[in-house]
Amino acid sequence: MRADYKIQGGKLVVADVETEDGLISRASISGDFFLEPDEALERINSSLTGLPANAGNERIAAAVNGALREDDVLFGITAEGIAVAVRRALGNASSWDDLEFEVIAGPTVSPTLNLALDQVLIDEIAAGRRGPMFRTWEWNAPLLVIGSFQSYDNEVNPEGVARHGITVSRRITGGGAMFMEPGNAITYSLYVPTSLVEGLSYVQAYAYLDEWVMGALAGIGVKARYVPLNDIASEEGKIGGAAQKRFSSGWLLHHVTMSYDIDAVKMLECMRIGKEKLRGKGTASAAKRVDPMRSQTGMSREAIVDAFLAHFSGLYASRPASLTEAELAAARVLEQEKFLNPEWVHRVP
Repeated sequence: MRADYKIQGGKLVVADVETEDGLISRASISGDFFLEPDEALERINSSLTGLPANAGNERIAAAVNGALREDDVLFGITAEGIAVAVRRALGNASSWDDLEFEVIAGPTVSPTLNLALDQVLIDEIAAGRRGPMFRTWEWNAPLLVIGSFQSYDNEVNPEGVARHGITVSRRITGGGAMFMEPGNAITYSLYVPTSLVEGLSYVQAYAYLDEWVMGALAGIGVKARYVPLNDIASEEGKIGGAAQKRFSSGWLLHHVTMSYDIDAVKMLECMRIGKEKLRGKGTASAAKRVDPMRSQTGMSREAIVDAFLAHFSGLYASRPASLTEAELAAARVLEQEKFLNPEWVHRVP
């Protein structure tokens, strides 16, 4: 059995393994990494032999680390990266190549219905009625959405949202508040099995799931980078942020909102952005924290969304799909019962 893993910020690791009676009977690690001395690779391979075929990442990594010596030199390779490749080869973790995505663009609905759809769709996927999915959002009204664990009073300026007629809601993922108006932001959701990020830390998982969008941004002329834990930034400033939630069903929701042509003045009148948060972002002005992609690309929002969809579909096995009436109906009920319900919105005062 063979699988590979491109280590974040490192090199490609390939694992070839054989099993017998529930144990790894042979293991061979290869790749474009650097390792000195040569015989260190033999020790790594030997350390894997005899391990249970269902061994977890920590046990595999510990075995590899136990085989390394103080004077061994590793570049572009880690014990944790080897563990991910081995787990994939054993069928205990998945890669992008194992998945076929349903790709859904839109439709245009209320922003709180989009929030509800994230929960409805992850439930549909967990029930086996849907497969892995990539969905772009379209919405017809403004929304200030706060993270699952944020304090309403700390993040929202009631006078500002009332004056501008902005709905406030709370999403099911963590992270920070986002200000969204029709046409001023680009949002997408990824619904994937947690086995895709098997063995990765939370920091690594965020960057790994958004690797594709770095290529998509480069394709439209934006030089972007990931700023841990969950920010996407360019040379001109912050573009957007990601949020994530892992479910006991074995599925993971990962979504990103990036600004296109944000109204910074209105945003600042609706949100409370503390000095401590600004200090942590390395900036003194909240108005400069979110940099619109419109100024960097000169492209319409629709053209950028189309470029994202094309780039994603070109990288991974995918097929066009659409939401069903039953899914939309379930989301409308959930929207009213939860995402427009003051009890949910104010659950952290």
